[in-house]
Amino acid sequence: MQLMKTSAEISRSERWEHFKCRTGAFRDKYLVAPGLYALGEPDENADVLISANYKLSFDALRQELKGLSLWILVLDTKGINVWCAAGKGTFGTDELVRRIGEAGLDEVVRHRRLMVPQLGAVGVNAAEVRRRTGFKVSFGPVRASDIPSYMRAGYKKTSEMSTIRFKMMDRLVLTPMEMNPVLKKYPWFAAGILLLFGLQREGILFSSAWDEGLPFLLLGLAAMVAGAFITPVLLPFIPFRSFSIKGLITGFVMVFLASLVPVITRSQDDALLRAATFLFFPAVSSYIALQFTGSTTYTGMSGVKKELRIGVPLYIGAAAVSLLLLVAFKLGDWGIL
Repeated sequence: MQLMKTSAEISRSERWEHFKCRTGAFRDKYLVAPGLYALGEPDENADVLISANYKLSFDALRQELKGLSLWILVLDTKGINVWCAAGKGTFGTDELVRRIGEAGLDEVVRHRRLMVPQLGAVGVNAAEVRRRTGFKVSFGPVRASDIPSYMRAGYKKTSEMSTIRFKMMDRLVLTPMEMNPVLKKYPWFAAGILLLFGLQREGILFSSAWDEGLPFLLLGLAAMVAGAFITPVLLPFIPFRSFSIKGLITGFVMVFLASLVPVITRSQDDALLRAATFLFFPAVSSYIALQFTGSTTYTGMSGVKKELRIGVPLYIGAAAVSLLLLVAFKLGDWGIL
């Protein structure tokens, strides 16, 4: 058995890594080695907490345990946080049982208690874990900051400790992760728009590409902000339960407001361009907002699958019709239609 040490202190370099991870720099590779960690000077009577090997999850746990000595058993969740990993099955019964055996946990501690995060409950069958290992699973508080109080209270949770909250600041912190992948795709969108509007009978003209394409480049940014930033931040205040509809609403409002800006207004003179604008960009916002379902506790896997089944064909249809409208505009501009 390999025993590893950790502490409740988060270094300056680790905080910088947290920032880079939040902005998507190495989001999928930020993990710690699975196994048993000693925090402080735990003995055979110290509590055993269960965590994921996503380093942000691991660090969020240990930094709330200052002054305590206990064991942290880290599962191999493939670098995914507890809640998402529980839904995917990597933070689950079999993995927990396997790590208990590999760590020789029954020889490390005299008691038979495990504290599993409440958000991991969907993936862990407590009765099955006890049957296979002899360890009793208790589901701790939602937030790591409540763990010391929970332990002092004799492992009893208050209603506050059991309540899942997803406040505005929690949502705001996650928005860079939503913006980053979208912005990476934006250059492809920009290239397509500039090519489309620059294409003239005489060839590709830069002046036409920029003058006619700029409003749509700005509308693209507006749609991205609506879906990846405004919708997550204002999530509980936007009508309807569906994320796709929430994103559609914010996208439509954002595009409407953006269309009042003089540099964009000129692109709305033509009915075909106006129709394409109000069809395509709210749909983009809706699609981006739908991606935020993977970052929230507001929905479940079945709800996300249902939205995708309905939404994806509509998104494809909106994109196809918008493209046809733009082609019709270009043909009309050339005097063909």
